[in-house]
Amino acid sequence: MNNLVKKVVIVGGGTAGWMTAAYLIKFLAKSDVSITVVESSDIGSVGVGEATIPTIREFYGALGMKDQDVMKATNATFKLGIEFQNWFKPNHSFFHPFAQYGQSVNGVNFHHYWNKMRQHGYEGELSEFSLGVMLAKNGKFTFPAKNPPSPMSVFDWALHFDAGLFAKMLKEYSLERGVTLIDDKITNVNLRENDGFIDTLELENEGVVSGELFIDCSGFQALLIEGALKTGYEDWSEWLLCDRAVAVQSESASEPLPYTISAAEGAGWRWQIPLQHRDGNGHVYSSTHMSDDEATQILLDNVKGSPISEPKSFKFTPGRRVQAWNKNCIAVGLSSGFLEPLESTSIALIELAIQKIRLFFPDQTFDKDVIAEFNDRTKMEYERVRDFVIYHYKANRRGDTDFWRHCESMDIPETLAYKNRLFEKRGHLVKSPYEIFQLPSWLAIYTGNNVQPTGYDTMVDSFGIDYLKNVFDQMRKSVADSVAQAPTHAEFLTKI
Repeated sequence: MNNLVKKVVIVGGGTAGWMTAAYLIKFLAKSDVSITVVESSDIGSVGVGEATIPTIREFYGALGMKDQDVMKATNATFKLGIEFQNWFKPNHSFFHPFAQYGQSVNGVNFHHYWNKMRQHGYEGELSEFSLGVMLAKNGKFTFPAKNPPSPMSVFDWALHFDAGLFAKMLKEYSLERGVTLIDDKITNVNLRENDGFIDTLELENEGVVSGELFIDCSGFQALLIEGALKTGYEDWSEWLLCDRAVAVQSESASEPLPYTISAAEGAGWRWQIPLQHRDGNGHVYSSTHMSDDEATQILLDNVKGSPISEPKSFKFTPGRRVQAWNKNCIAVGLSSGFLEPLESTSIALIELAIQKIRLFFPDQTFDKDVIAEFNDRTKMEYERVRDFVIYHYKANRRGDTDFWRHCESMDIPETLAYKNRLFEKRGHLVKSPYEIFQLPSWLAIYTGNNVQPTGYDTMVDSFGIDYLKNVFDQMRKSVADSVAQAPTHAEFLTKI
């Protein structure tokens, strides 16, 4: 295509901006495309995101970066999943791993066999059939086998890292490969009279910047996609009540755990994320049900190490931009939408947006069908994440505060209700297109919230109870033996 867009301007640095710049300069370097990032060192970023999901490794791997180099540069630790404390009810916890449970047989997923065995009184936890969960619960970590001897050995992992250091690493990567940086503030956005496309950006000190494709990574400000183009925003506050967060960094009080902790509170939840050099802590809450001062105090009361920063607060409206791509502007990151920090989806949604930009990189015509496909996919991605996050709240049986009672009784999107009905009746897990979280993730959340299907796949009945019990016992032993041989998380970090 000889008429590809040649001038890309990215507004905003931070994690979203520099991830975008690094990826595009890597894959468009031979297309004679110039990339300019306009960011102001006087404007800070939200910068509280420190937990990821496994797709982050695919992202930086595509840039030629190695796991150990990223971990060293960002003071990272390993993440096997999330422990949810007190979500279903007080003094109850469950784990969402990046791993499957058990082994499928005859094309039937393991959990159907589990459902039958549970109905026949089999004792034991589903988590005992997941190597990822059991490693995490025992504070251990090792790399998955390159040639796993069985499906029982398969699990995935992500990182806890310093998001600011990750952005710095990608910034250096981008500048080394020819990305131009302009450190200045934008004072005005000029639109073309004939079609309303963005034409130029006026800067405080550096004059005017022109471009053909503008990528808005300006965070909640949404300077281009909303400030200039008035695109509109779809508000999901009716399902996602949390609209505030406060975060603080602290000294490490113990050896780092290989997982994130998410602990429910009276009007939201707290996170604890271990890095090599410190911990990240935060409290996400509903301002309708809790004051800012109370939320901050709850956070500080639960920080284990001594705080090393002042509490940092931010406000948000859960939802998404009506169009992520409007005219010649594409929103990436917080400017495109935000649900909340639960399940570490913000960086993953950035990855998906960037990959779609590469896939649908425009020519000078800015074809309407290309833009429509980009927007349709983005809509589905956000809605699938929305439903997954909503279910965490909806499934609770706490009943101790107005917040949790509202979440339990509220109506939910039909897309989520449909999934829930099929699992509750038949144990069937619905696989939707453009969904970040795969079937084992849904299984973890359903079973963690004590959802017990009334039925199971009838193919399971071809095996007798005694036979299945013997197989189950062998599976549990296989997982336990692997865990026993693995080093602790701290030992593994030191080793590598």
